[in-house]
Order: sequence, then C-alpha cells, then structure tokens
Amino acid sequence: MIKLREITLNNFEDVLKLEVSEDQKSFVSTTAYSLAQAYVCRENVYPFAIYADNTPVGFIMFGYYEARSQYTLWKLLIDKKYQNKGYGKNALLLGIKYMKDEHKINKLYVGVSLVNEVAEHLYKSVGFQLTGLVENGMKELCYDYMTEL
Repeated sequence: MIKLREITLNNFEDVLKLEVSEDQKSFVSTTAYSLAQAYVCRENVYPFAIYADNTPVGFIMFGYYEARSQYTLWKLLIDKKYQNKGYGKNALLLGIKYMKDEHKINKLYVGVSLVNEVAEHLYKSVGFQLTGLVENGMKELCYDYMTEL
C-alpha cells in the first residue's frame, strides 16, 4: 500500500538516498536539493516521502507558486529500484487528494520538460491537461478539481 509520510529525523537519511536513473537526472533535482528548497520556502512547501508499506520508494513535493498565485506539484520522483510498479501514479493521486483536502484548491499545476514523455503521460493519466503554456523548456499542465468525476 502506498502512503505519503512526513519527512522526519527518522526517515530523512532514507529520503536522501532516493535517486532516479541516469537518463532521468536532467528532469528532476535530487532529494537533497529539494529538501533544501523546502527548507528555504518552508511556509509554502509540502514535501513527503512516498512509502510502499514500510519501504521508502520516492519523494513528492507540492508548493505555492506566489508569482502566479497557484499551487503546483514541484517534484515527483520514484527511486530507480522501484519504478514501473505504479507507485508514482498512486502517490500522485494521494498528493492530489491531499492538496484538495488540506488547501481547498480548485486547480493544481505542474511543469514537465518538453522531452519527458513518460512524465507527461503519467500526469495526463490522472487527469492533468495541457494548458498551452510553454516556458523555459517546460510544458504546463493543470489538474482541475472542478472536472473530477
């Protein structure tokens, strides 16, 4: 069973060990960088470890992007040893629910590299749709809670 857990002193080292495969490293920052970013932006950032039962398998982080007044998925990574098992999709669905329940938002945004077809497919599979905005080598997608089934 997939769960999102708060990052604490008890799992911090395990989260730091998570990493993607070599060919994915240009798409997502390391967990160390992400946690540093979360610390600096701590008032508007929500990082979680992704667990499959009691094993940390990934990392997800949401935040509030003040420049655009929107909530966004900032990071999603599944460790290279645990990919292609559905963990990313399940964690993403849990994160979408968390953001709706905790922040009462109507829309959630994410940017994806123009060449990262795997991530784009994942986001679309849970309901994100392209907005048409392309900026800094990234396509913007939006999850509209108002169109949920």
